[in-house]
Amino acid sequence: MAPFGARAREHTGGIIDLSQGTPVDATPEFIQQELKSAANSPGYPLTIGTPELRSAMRNWATNVLGASGEFDVLPTIGSKELVAWLPTILEAKTVLYPRIAYPTYLVGSMIHQSTNIAVDIDAKSWPKSDLAWINSPSNPTGRVHSESELEAVIGYAREHNTVIASDECYINFPATGPKPISILKVAAGSNKNLLAVHSMSKRSNLAGYRAGLIAGDPDLIAEIREVRKHAGMLTPLPIQRAMTAALGDEEHVAIQAARYANRRKALSSALIAAGFQIDFSNAGLYIWCTRNEDCWNSVSWLADIGILATPGVFYGEAGAQHIRIAMTATDAQIADAAARIMKSL
Repeated sequence: MAPFGARAREHTGGIIDLSQGTPVDATPEFIQQELKSAANSPGYPLTIGTPELRSAMRNWATNVLGASGEFDVLPTIGSKELVAWLPTILEAKTVLYPRIAYPTYLVGSMIHQSTNIAVDIDAKSWPKSDLAWINSPSNPTGRVHSESELEAVIGYAREHNTVIASDECYINFPATGPKPISILKVAAGSNKNLLAVHSMSKRSNLAGYRAGLIAGDPDLIAEIREVRKHAGMLTPLPIQRAMTAALGDEEHVAIQAARYANRRKALSSALIAAGFQIDFSNAGLYIWCTRNEDCWNSVSWLADIGILATPGVFYGEAGAQHIRIAMTATDAQIADAAARIMKSL
């Protein structure tokens, strides 16, 4: 990517970096205040989370995700570390991950030296495994699993006694089509071997706080908690306080979702005018698009007008003709990017 970044920086208007999903909008003030108020934190934090945080996580999982039945919750240090270390914690010998996917699913299996297999969406075609990752809405494609697809995943878990880790970090940001649904809602209270993985990074603009959580099978979470406790995977108390406040408010989430929807609309029109076909992109923070050419050619074309995008091949060979464009830029930058594209036609 470095040469393309360098080329984009040569543009007279400067670079517009749409290659990374790094939030640029402000952390809500009420969350910042909670962090500041807990700054005097001399003791070790609880791995399990404060009683207030545990209550907030449970209420959020029930009211927002639709979780029911017996389930437990656990704070994590963002979601990426959980993704990277879950195969090791569970001693998973075989790990499945989506054919087009966030790279850390594969990296996590490599850390534990697990056998890793890229699979298609349909769980009925999957081989037996110890751990299987699904991602809805998907990073990078923005594709949303249907309820029937999630039912098939749950059926696979029951048949093979496989742990399913459902990465739902972008569930708060629907764009078009069916609203994303948590695997815990589809499970209807039967949560054995199911984990829903969530992050506060995009939902509440807390990427710098490293705040996340998991919800699901209480026996599975108890096992994970014991390992995390001894491995020092503790969410700092000021972050736990900030999470508690953030999980108790959905208004700021709706505001952020509207920002991303408006940015997607503005940039999508320009991309379509430039000959790009937008595939999926039903939810989440990204536009997944193609001009039916090698992804590096598309990256190069955008770099020439000062825009940096991510080649789809970074997410698997199946993405070799697509690029991923992030909406994590200011409204002014997105408007500028759309204008540059239109001017180049």
